[in-house]
Amino acid sequence: MTVPQGRRSSTFTRLLRHGFTDPSAAERLLDDPALSAVRSDPLLLDALGATADPDLALLGLVRLVEAQENDLRRRELLDTLVTAKPLRDRLLGVLGASEALADHLARHPRDWRALVTYESADLHPGVAEFERGLADATDPESLRVAYRRCLLSIAARDVCGTTDIAEAAAELADLATATLRAALAMARAAAPGDASQCRLAVIAMGKCGGHELNYVSDVDVIFVGEATEGADEDKALRAATRLASHMMRICSETNVEGTIWPVDANLRPEGRNGPLVRTLSSHLAYYQRWAKTWEFQALLKARPVAGDLALGEEYVATLAPLVWHAAERENFVPDVQKMRRRVVENIPAGEVDRELKLGPGGLRDVEFAVQMLQLVHGRSDPSIRSGSTLAALHALGTGGYVGRVDAAQLDDAYRFLRSLEHRIQLYKLRRTHLVPEGDADLRRIGRSLGMRTEPITELSRAWKRHTSVVRRLHEKLFYRPLLDAVAQLAPGEARLSTEAARERLVALGYADPSAALRHLEALASGVSRKAAIQRTLLPVLLGWFADSADPDAGLLGFRKVSDALGKTPWYLRLLRDEGAAAENLTRVLSAGRLAPDLLLRAPEAVALLGDQRGLEPRGRAHLEQEILAAVRRADGAEQAVAVARGVRRRELFRTVAGDIIRSYGTEDSPAEADPGALADRVGDAVSDLTAATIAGTLRAVVREGWGDTLPTRFAVIGMGRFGGHELAYGSDADVLFVHEPREGADEQEAAKAAAKVVAEMSRLLQLPSADPPLLIDADLRPEGRSGPLVRTLKSYEAYYRRWSLVWESQALLRAEPVAGDEDLGRAFIDLVDPLRYPVEGLGEDAVREIRRLKARMEAERMPRGADPTLHAKLGRGGLSDVEWTVQLMQLEHGWAEPGLRTTRTRRALAAACAAELIPAQDAAVLDEAWVLATRVRNAVMLVRGRAGDTFPSDGRELAAVARYLGYDTGHVGDMLDDYRRTTRRARAVVEERFYGA
Repeated sequence: MTVPQGRRSSTFTRLLRHGFTDPSAAERLLDDPALSAVRSDPLLLDALGATADPDLALLGLVRLVEAQENDLRRRELLDTLVTAKPLRDRLLGVLGASEALADHLARHPRDWRALVTYESADLHPGVAEFERGLADATDPESLRVAYRRCLLSIAARDVCGTTDIAEAAAELADLATATLRAALAMARAAAPGDASQCRLAVIAMGKCGGHELNYVSDVDVIFVGEATEGADEDKALRAATRLASHMMRICSETNVEGTIWPVDANLRPEGRNGPLVRTLSSHLAYYQRWAKTWEFQALLKARPVAGDLALGEEYVATLAPLVWHAAERENFVPDVQKMRRRVVENIPAGEVDRELKLGPGGLRDVEFAVQMLQLVHGRSDPSIRSGSTLAALHALGTGGYVGRVDAAQLDDAYRFLRSLEHRIQLYKLRRTHLVPEGDADLRRIGRSLGMRTEPITELSRAWKRHTSVVRRLHEKLFYRPLLDAVAQLAPGEARLSTEAARERLVALGYADPSAALRHLEALASGVSRKAAIQRTLLPVLLGWFADSADPDAGLLGFRKVSDALGKTPWYLRLLRDEGAAAENLTRVLSAGRLAPDLLLRAPEAVALLGDQRGLEPRGRAHLEQEILAAVRRADGAEQAVAVARGVRRRELFRTVAGDIIRSYGTEDSPAEADPGALADRVGDAVSDLTAATIAGTLRAVVREGWGDTLPTRFAVIGMGRFGGHELAYGSDADVLFVHEPREGADEQEAAKAAAKVVAEMSRLLQLPSADPPLLIDADLRPEGRSGPLVRTLKSYEAYYRRWSLVWESQALLRAEPVAGDEDLGRAFIDLVDPLRYPVEGLGEDAVREIRRLKARMEAERMPRGADPTLHAKLGRGGLSDVEWTVQLMQLEHGWAEPGLRTTRTRRALAAACAAELIPAQDAAVLDEAWVLATRVRNAVMLVRGRAGDTFPSDGRELAAVARYLGYDTGHVGDMLDDYRRTTRRARAVVEERFYGA
């Protein structure tokens, strides 16, 4: 019959809308006489459109209907199809996902009835149900037909979502169990004499043993045989071998109905070269003496499934103790890693990116990681001894062996990858783990996984996302050297062999494994008590070093500290017995150059790392008390200042170490969540330490030159970041010096004495020594470098009254007494308060001048070639932008708002917000940018060992900065993007609030 064009166009459009890719062919199939009774039924078209491949489903349906024996059978099928939604969804779902099962239905057209039943017992069948499904099979050919019929019902539940991936895989394993039992029964029936002589147990291994089988997979088995009572053992084993071989052929051989699956016994002792069947005692002897690590790993999934189940259970119980002590074997973790690397290396280069099972981020990554964790921790925790990957992963997460978030992400990724694997294999029932390349295949798979809008694009994205998750977490779990440590810390002396270390170092991120190995050999070789303790410590320490941006530097630093302190009785005892000390030391040594440099100048400071309270910065009062007491005991100013600088170095290390540990976090305590608190703690600590050092130096100079009393009162005024309690690790100390002759003293002599004090302080604080120098910068004084270094209070008053410029008033906002005569310091502050907080604020000319100065500084002081978006001090939205904005508000409103009268930037900004001088949102933006830029400068100094205002160009140094700022490995780009975004937002606020744009 000719179809009118209008109707054809309407049907064509409907077919397109329902997901058909070849509507013309679909129209012809719908017009097939076989479908005449249902072609106009809207439910049929909707159901076809819901399948993974509507074209394939329709073709399979036509073939099935045409294959029915007569019209009565065809009407029965079509009537049931239209009236029974469970059958419609199941049958069409299978036909749209599996060409192979469609072929089976065309050859066995009555088997569609297997999908009609929709009882609760049918939804989750077990071994018993599958055994009933195979009960009528009498030979290999009928067994294949019955197997496919059962497989049909599993696939139907799977594609319709009645079962999840774990349940579908378990059903496939149960069907395999029933099939092995049926095949063994056929073999026994064919050779009753052999059956009477032996007990034969079939042990499922691999995915079948783990209750997580694929649609098409080798079924791995091991056979255990024993003689029956009165039988000769050798004859019994030969009989058992014949039975086992016959059983394998029944499942593996191909006939007119194809094959079921290969039965693979190569996991048995000695592999293909060993006997197919062994006695239990022979198995035990082999595993006790000859078995390799991978063989114990394989036994994790051993499960009796067929034959003499009592013998099978005895086999599992006998070998279990060996399995759960395999992790104590030397080289256990490296062996497992070597297996994993060998698997990856054997994948053809052109298939690596498509390899779903063995490729990076694939199924095997998850399975290997889970199995290693089970072997390591399952010794003492039976709850994680499951053969199922998903069940074991859940138990590992519950038990705390894997982070809960990591476990959930791995679970999600593994379920997706297994679902993808199932859909790929289901199409032609072929054993493959390669993701297809054709659009039609990808479209069918994507739709089968519920991706209907853009199935190819969505599938590709999901696959890449999940493999990326697996790769990241696999590296974190599988290569964690902590596992090596745990594996070898059980009975007897823990031992780290150098060969095991050699194989692990590259995987752990060491850039120079040869040098790293030399360090390990120097630390751990020998029979001394020191070497024994190092061999206990090193596996754990290596794990912590591997978590850092520069494991090589960390290990080198550890060797240097150990060489310096190895003979002291307390050093290794501290690391061994105080868990926090060892981890803290590794964090400090591998975070950059500054901390190791400070520590190696006086390695005994490692003792500070044993107690969290020891990392708390000490206040100025305690520091001054210690330094001044040392000055009194010293013989001369140089010795006194050397002691003061030594205290400064020790306390600087304390501050640096505490900052690193709080920024990185440890296994017992998370990283500090508030970056502002971290920045403030460093600023306060370094500023207090600098003030105490200057106070001690001042006392030492006065004491040596004038005894107890200087002929003039003398005070040091902190300026800039020093006065603002915001010193960074690499900051100079900006100061002003003020003196006031004592009553009756000659003014010229007083001035000379004051000048000599300043010169001597500067000299002593910069003398070459093992301690870092402290640079004093007095360039903010009146007349700058052209003016005298020290003035009297009256001289300051005269200058400020007559010559003071607006920038000097701005600079004085940070003025705060830090050392010397307290009364004189307060008098100086009283003098400058009217300048920095002028009544009625600034005039328009002064505001314009400040803006002009800021614009000039931006144009002239930015280093040539520097990226203005990444310069922490002078760049867009950096420290200068924020501080000038805050200081302008202080100059304009400080006279009226007491909260603004502070030398600290963040406090002044908070006060301005509280006074409604700036919206809370803008204040938060400025505060975030200031804290971030401050921490970047601290990070650069920590990492490079010298001050800097820009991010490092070296990749490792940049990664170390990122780790300090809280970014995981591999997220340097995110750090730079976040910095640019944060400072860009801050600059927008500056444009509005400072420049009035």
